[in-house]
Amino acid sequence: QVQLVESGGGLVQAGGSLTLSCAASGRTSTVYAMGWFRQAPGKEREIVASISRTGTITYYSDAVKDRFTISRDNVKNRAYLQMNSLKPEDTALYYCASQKTLQLTVGSLRFGLYDYWGQGTQVTVSS
Repeated sequence: QVQLVESGGGLVQAGGSLTLSCAASGRTSTVYAMGWFRQAPGKEREIVASISRTGTITYYSDAVKDRFTISRDNVKNRAYLQMNSLKPEDTALYYCASQKTLQLTVGSLRFGLYDYWGQGTQVTVSS
């Protein structure tokens, strides 16, 4: 089993920046791709960004491309989401998730099954 714990959320003004962190523990040998998702009130959960185990493949949704950067540190078993130029529409509960099987395509990062999930960290962007 894998446990994921997010941190780094908070309240920020529009145009500001935040960095989210996701710490993985447990059977980290089964942590392959790691992704960030978000869910705003009244909306469905959506994928924001994802990164393969080696970091060579990444996916970003159109909504965050060129503003957010996903990265990971496999030694520390952590993933990060650097969020710049934040907008009020970025307000949501942000979740970290991981896949337990090796996937090697952008499509698999975007549409593949994520097996483990964290509890989420709230990001609120004020206008």
